[in-house]
Amino acid sequence: MEKKVFLLDAFALVFRAYYALIRSPRLTSKGKNTNAQFGFTNALIDLINKQKPSHMAVCFDTAAPTERHTDFADYKANRQETPEDILEAVPDIKRIIQAFNIPIVALDGYEADDVIGTLSKQAEKAGYDVYMVTPDKDYGQLVSERIKIYKPAYGGNDAEVLGPAEVCAKWNIQDVSQVIDMLGMMGDAVDNIPGIPGVGEKTAAKFLQEYGSLENTLANADTIKGAMGEKVRKGKELAILSKKLATIITSVPVEFHEEDFKLKEWNKDELKNIFSELEFRTLGKRLLGEDFTPPPSPRSVVEKEMPQGVQTDLFGNIISSAPTPEPSSG
Repeated sequence: MEKKVFLLDAFALVFRAYYALIRSPRLTSKGKNTNAQFGFTNALIDLINKQKPSHMAVCFDTAAPTERHTDFADYKANRQETPEDILEAVPDIKRIIQAFNIPIVALDGYEADDVIGTLSKQAEKAGYDVYMVTPDKDYGQLVSERIKIYKPAYGGNDAEVLGPAEVCAKWNIQDVSQVIDMLGMMGDAVDNIPGIPGVGEKTAAKFLQEYGSLENTLANADTIKGAMGEKVRKGKELAILSKKLATIITSVPVEFHEEDFKLKEWNKDELKNIFSELEFRTLGKRLLGEDFTPPPSPRSVVEKEMPQGVQTDLFGNIISSAPTPEPSSG
């Protein structure tokens, strides 16, 4: 069997799933929004059926602060409050993951990025091909010949697999190790990483072509002419901090367990219970077949079933000509 592990960035995918269905929310008979639960389950099944991993784990952030928050109080401070529907969906999603017998990995003091980064490097050493399932560009720093980003299909765009060549082309850099140099200079608005004020992506790439690294750029700041040289000299401390904030930790105290991460038989009884609670009638029948007897559809609210012959993406939303806006979650 091919040794292929998929590591999922849970919250990035939960946000995507929720916003993919934002225009036509799925509501239960009690008025509970199940966009995130439905979209995440579809994404999970799509990966299992189409990509055929031998191993899988889902990695979550926790509410505990990390070293990045200690280093920089404004880290991710620009984030909007998480919608109540998503907060309420997370316990359901964890139950669904556990019912599929897929391990959940999370550790206080570390982000899901760090957990995935650590597990990716461990799995690579154990001889696995690793796919980090995330839309987050920062993961480019972890990519190697055996570790790739799997960016799921979204809003009509096909799924993308990004290896070293694709990451370098996207960032206009020579080596994936320079991703954190780029982020150190240009910052990252999604995570509120400041970078050097006034230095954008093109300038950062130009500096790296000339000097090779952030540190070498700063060491040569006196030779950079005009206003840009002044910006680099003034932004030195912010640049060093920003690079640290953008660096994914690969020494988290978690372990890649080959046996635990191996895909196993589903707990169909538990899936039946959850799908009944969430009123996933069509999805339940599709996955569980005759084993699934959905609860009767209440007269007051009729669940929207997906029309036949309509093209959908892996989150279950109908693909229309108008692109779905990309949520900022990771």
